[in-house]
Amino acid sequence: MASHSMRLPGSGTFLGRAHAPGTAHPLVVTVRDGAVIDITSVHAPTVRDICEMDDPAAYVRGVNGKTIATLDAITAGSLTHAASAIRLLSPVDLHAVKAAGVTFVVSLLERVIEEQARGSADKAEAIRADIHGLIGEDLSKLRPGSPEAMAIKAKLIARGVWSQYLEVGIGPDAEIFTKCQPMSSVGFGADIGLLEASTWNNPEPEIAVIAASSGRIVGATLGNDVNLRDMEGRSALLLGKTKDNNASAALGPFIRLFDDTFSIADVKKARVNLTVEGTDGFFLEGSSSMAEISRSPEELVAAAMGPHHQYPDGMALYLGTMFVPSKDRGEVGRGFTHKIGDTVTIASDKLGALVNRVKYSPDCPHWTYGTRSLMRDLAAAKLI
Repeated sequence: MASHSMRLPGSGTFLGRAHAPGTAHPLVVTVRDGAVIDITSVHAPTVRDICEMDDPAAYVRGVNGKTIATLDAITAGSLTHAASAIRLLSPVDLHAVKAAGVTFVVSLLERVIEEQARGSADKAEAIRADIHGLIGEDLSKLRPGSPEAMAIKAKLIARGVWSQYLEVGIGPDAEIFTKCQPMSSVGFGADIGLLEASTWNNPEPEIAVIAASSGRIVGATLGNDVNLRDMEGRSALLLGKTKDNNASAALGPFIRLFDDTFSIADVKKARVNLTVEGTDGFFLEGSSSMAEISRSPEELVAAAMGPHHQYPDGMALYLGTMFVPSKDRGEVGRGFTHKIGDTVTIASDKLGALVNRVKYSPDCPHWTYGTRSLMRDLAAAKLI
């Protein structure tokens, strides 16, 4: 993966985490003039602490720090996994990591197709054509919970293709689920994991917003909500097995904090691009437009946290994707599925690029560094 770039914009306030050989605790870092700066301090020893501030971007811009690497060097170290290299980690630490599902109508239809196909890629194309013929293909303006949405739901029920995904896709309540535990997401350059039992799976290119414990959104990053389509298609009750496995949640490369150059308005109009490059020569590309999301980021955060549910360390919330790859990979009609060794790049102009390589989850580095380890190492360094 050494040829892949982080594509970080030249302007903006960026916040992340890095591992430096010889230092036990993760470093809190930012980017200035092409250099990665360590800003870890007693005042803010974690990314969570900065996100809880009144003005995280102003703090990151003004705080003193020391250069630990060039951006090019940390990119190379992250991609090559060299033991002696400084490399990026997931940019969140103590945050809960949640995800919103079925937030685009295209995603909704694909979930219905998964369920109707019962995990069989062979049946998916015929079901897809049947549903599109019934209700049309341009449903981008449909508002969940609206009378128009309920009318379409009634048509699908009458046709015998009602699904619980319809309830969260066009009904009044959003789907929010736990993607992974705090401290277990992986970052730029890391391996991402699949289960070997899955034979139909795909990346999910998304933007994830970062919310403070108050519910205020303070920034955004890119995410890969790795999905095992056959397992979720067999039963939605397999969502945990489908979504939360070793190295199945990628975030990065950095959180871009909201400031006078970047705001929630930029998130809402962002385009998220995906490429998959296989060692077999396979190449796939596609994109999602956040302008077509059916529930706003603010609505999704409010559905996840508020008076009904508190997150004292804040939250990273994947917002969902409209792009579900269906390009045949091999036999006609079999659609897309990952192969081990695929390189997945998720990119957006104002957030850079998140690059990861596909392996089976047991073969990815095991998650061993949790909250207790972080607290122990920060205490030993007299940072808490």
